[in-house]
Amino acid sequence: MNTVLQILNLAGSLGLFLYGMTLMSESLQKVAGDGLRGFLASMTSNSFKRVFTGMFITAVIQSSSATTVMVVSFVNAGLLSLAQAIGVIMGANIGTTVTAWIVSLLGFKADISILSIPLIALGFILTMSKRQKRKNTGEMVIGFALLFLGLTFMKESVPDLRSNPETLAFLQSLTDWGFWSVLIFVGIGTGLTIVLQSSSATMALTLVMVNFGWIPFEMAAALVLGENIGTTITANIAASVGNVSAKRAALAHTFFNLFGVLWVLILFKPFLKLVGIIITGLGAADPFIPVTQAADPEASSVSMLYAVSLLHTLFNVTNTMLLVGFTPFLVKIVTYIIKNPKEEEKFRLKFIQGGLLSTAELSLDQAKQEIIHYGDIIMRQYSFVRSALTQPNDDEFNVLFKKISYYEEVTDKIEFEIAEYMNQIGEEEISAESGSRIQAMYKIIGEMESMGDSAYNIARIMQRKRLNKIVFDEPMIKNVLNMFDLLDKAFTVMIENLKAGYTKLNNIENAYDAEKDINKYRDMLREGNLLNLGKNQYDYLTGVYFMDIIAECERVGDYIINVSESIMEIKS
Repeated sequence: MNTVLQILNLAGSLGLFLYGMTLMSESLQKVAGDGLRGFLASMTSNSFKRVFTGMFITAVIQSSSATTVMVVSFVNAGLLSLAQAIGVIMGANIGTTVTAWIVSLLGFKADISILSIPLIALGFILTMSKRQKRKNTGEMVIGFALLFLGLTFMKESVPDLRSNPETLAFLQSLTDWGFWSVLIFVGIGTGLTIVLQSSSATMALTLVMVNFGWIPFEMAAALVLGENIGTTITANIAASVGNVSAKRAALAHTFFNLFGVLWVLILFKPFLKLVGIIITGLGAADPFIPVTQAADPEASSVSMLYAVSLLHTLFNVTNTMLLVGFTPFLVKIVTYIIKNPKEEEKFRLKFIQGGLLSTAELSLDQAKQEIIHYGDIIMRQYSFVRSALTQPNDDEFNVLFKKISYYEEVTDKIEFEIAEYMNQIGEEEISAESGSRIQAMYKIIGEMESMGDSAYNIARIMQRKRLNKIVFDEPMIKNVLNMFDLLDKAFTVMIENLKAGYTKLNNIENAYDAEKDINKYRDMLREGNLLNLGKNQYDYLTGVYFMDIIAECERVGDYIINVSESIMEIKS
């Protein structure tokens, strides 16, 4: 009964550790906000920068899983190329080793739990602030305190095998099967990391086990290798509902870590021996002597902690150095395995299929990319409208009309789904700036949905014109096509402004110029229509259909300028 209670205490302590790490990681991402996102997006111009970026961000937010999921979402949103993402993921693998060193250096030698309660008090005071950044900082402080509090409870709940050798004796029995034992512990490390969804938590558990002599150094090394396989699952889960590029980035992460584990398993004894030589060379005890058999158990356990942390770092640094030059080859492999989808996928949501990201700011970036994609779909709808205008064959016109009608349904659906996604973001804790962005995005998708409706309205006018046997002469068709040219120009400006966003868009003179051109041309055609009617160049009904199309086009121009104005509203 006592053993069961100890195991339950260990599980609870691990849960507290995990919760603290998650809270600290998420709040750090919120505190960093745009700076973190901008750093990741800009510092990827070469292999060294990519690796450094991944390493730095993971060391800061203390979660390689968070970094890889962030990278996968950036690839999904088109903000990073596949090659850039692979480099950042390689760096993330190095950055995650910082956690092991923090735990080894502070979590066992110093009693951090003494400061945990005062830190929680400080964090709570900060969370009561009205300023969002202070609240997030408070959460980060509480997360840090809970992390080390959980680690302290883990140490206290672990049974001492020297006093109770029968406790978890089955685990020690698994260490006597030679290389099979190594493979078993690789599997255990993989399984634990998949279940816990955190390689850092599994690493902390590994350090606790070696510190108390549950397992020898060789088996701890095997657990570390398993953790590096298991940690790829998080990115694959995130990518499973993403686009093709996201799936490829996650698969590249898997291949990278699997290759590393494979070569270390082949060179297992020499690699561990190298770690042992470095550790003993630095004056620490031999990590190959079990804690339970060492003359100085305390020195031996410290040596074990450093050896496992060093092995983790050495493995990831060496693996990155070996493979960073083969990034283009890795891109080719994953591109060959995961093929491009068929054409029909373009009508689905492209960027926000996977639900919310770890922070509202990152989720808003995905929504932004989806809105840009929405604009591309509307431009495609208007290309069908243009084709329908000059289509002499009734059957071909009906095919185009059905396409325009289908796209109108698609634009309605996309507006609804983006709005639903932004509703979810709005339920999270967001800054005032993020709130402004959400309000602007609601307006933008509303204007875009109206553009889709107008395209359908123009197609219906054309359909009624045909039913009434009304024919536009060549100058009228040319005038309408010129209006479509002006709309195309306005659409292009709108997409450019959406891509620039409120951070880079300083003015929207380009959008105002495009709208003025549309209004001026509409006025010119209106006057010309009255003159032509006066000269009896065509009948009144023909003029009505002609001006109905022109008026609807001018209305579209109003919707387009409203999009750019909504972007600028965020600044004010």
